[in-house]
Amino acid sequence: MAFFRLKCGKVGQLNAMSRLSFDSAETLIYDPVAANRTATRAALYNLGFRRIESVATLDAFEDQIRRRPPDLALCEAQGADAELCSLIQMLRQGANGTYNPFLVIMVTAWEKTNALVSRVVNSGADDLILRPFSTTVLGQRIETHIERRKSFVITTDYVGPDRRRDTSRASNVDLFDPPNSLKLKAKYRLSADEVATRLENELKVARDLLHSEKLRRDAFQICILWRLAQEQPAASPDVSAYLTKLTNLTRAVRDRTNDLSMLEAMEWCEQILAAIEALQIGIDRNPSMHLLGHASLSLIQTLAPEKSTADYLAQVDATVAIIRARAQAPAAQPAKPAAVAAAQ
Repeated sequence: MAFFRLKCGKVGQLNAMSRLSFDSAETLIYDPVAANRTATRAALYNLGFRRIESVATLDAFEDQIRRRPPDLALCEAQGADAELCSLIQMLRQGANGTYNPFLVIMVTAWEKTNALVSRVVNSGADDLILRPFSTTVLGQRIETHIERRKSFVITTDYVGPDRRRDTSRASNVDLFDPPNSLKLKAKYRLSADEVATRLENELKVARDLLHSEKLRRDAFQICILWRLAQEQPAASPDVSAYLTKLTNLTRAVRDRTNDLSMLEAMEWCEQILAAIEALQIGIDRNPSMHLLGHASLSLIQTLAPEKSTADYLAQVDATVAIIRARAQAPAAQPAKPAAVAAAQ
């Protein structure tokens, strides 16, 4: 009976795979080792993929994704996993005009370490698959991202599949189903024109959501950092760390609003940066901190006008109170400025 169940299970998997058609799906392989690229290409070919490109460098991988985003990307982590995961994170966040931040991305590796798993998970990649893998295993994992792909979340530091273990816990993070061109081609077998039209429409909606949610959350984080810096003595080393993070985050918001031609938000970003510079060189702390707070609250109210600045200030203060309580709890680790994003 056990054999029968196992056999039926395998037949079911084969039947599921047979319902998918990969001949029109575009795939990109990144691997610095030629033999690995060849092995991955062979496995994909055996699954029915025919439009397969491969590159040997991260620069070529990034360039190819920007010029012609594939439906599926397989990229090797060994040797440069930190650089690869940083690139995936940047792509997921729609940086520098990325056309499709939502393509299916599978990372391959020869060795599974805690550090590697953490980097891949935090990058926003869809999957991590260990080498050597069989064609069957690869096919099953690809099928999962067609039939049962995880919904995506957008937070201050992360865009990608929702990997919360405790789904019963309350969260203010909204989930959404990312555009999936691989599914459109493999499952629905749409024509090239139909895929292009539907994907363009879905990408517009998803990119608008990504940009608006990222800007709102980043602006809220700027307000949090202002409040945390404000309550510390000027000479505190934490203040310097907060201001550094503020600078980097504000520049990212400024660049994104510049790409979207959001002039008023850009101007508030410039005022925030001017206030930070004044604080860093020790000019008029009180007026500079006041300007920083005014510009920060005005920025988020500009980007998300459904609430007043007073409402946002109350929300900021409530969040800062939670951060303080966590930092002061006996079992808590010392608070780190870099971990402030966890509050969002």
